[in-house]
Formats: sequence, C-alpha cells, structure tokens
Amino acid sequence: VQLVESGGGLVQPGGSLRLSCAASGFNFNRYDMAWVRQAPGKGPEWVSGISSSDSGTWYADSVKGRFTISRDNAKNTLFLQMNSLKPEDTAVYRCARPKYLLHGPTSEFDYWGQGTQVTVSS
Repeated sequence: VQLVESGGGLVQPGGSLRLSCAASGFNFNRYDMAWVRQAPGKGPEWVSGISSSDSGTWYADSVKGRFTISRDNAKNTLFLQMNSLKPEDTAVYRCARPKYLLHGPTSEFDYWGQGTQVTVSS
C-alpha cells in the first residue's frame, strides 16, 4: 500500500489549495479514506473523511464549510479542496486509510501517507 500526497505549499490567509493523494497497492474503490493533519507541537487532528462510493462525507467543525473532500475512483486519487485558509490551518496534511467503515471522525488508521506541508501566512 502506498499513499502519496501532493499540492501543499505556502499560501496567504484567505487563499486556496487543492491537495491530492495518489493511492496504489490496494483496491482504492473499496475503502473509505480520510485526511488528517498535524500542526507543530500538536497531535494528529481529524480533518475529513469520505466513503468508498463517495456517498458520505464528514468534516471536522474547524473546517466545515471551507474544505471539500472528494475522490476519483477511476484514478485512485483522493482530494482535499481547501478554501478560505487560516493561519491555524498550517500543518502537515496526510491522507490515511481508516481501519473500519467511517461513520464520523476516527483515529484508527492502518495506512498513512508521508504528508504534504501547508503553511498559511502573510
């Protein structure tokens, strides 16, 4: 299993970024997926999750209305569109495969990507 994130960078407050996660080594369309972030000096924080068929999505309250998770099962790719970015969104963003079917936020994952840095600063 391999999860490779891309799309991070430096952006000004109020700006946007789109993160991608290329998945390989497993049947991507059979698994729920998620994004998790970790800011310096803090523990991992659930950001968003999506069901295998794209029929269900979940968001942390801190990003609801600003971030949108999506997936392209034909291309084995997970996305996170981030709008109206704030300095407190600065973190390493990692895609992860939940151990179990998603019904909301979880901290149980069996595979993680290396992450992509997002820095929101003027």
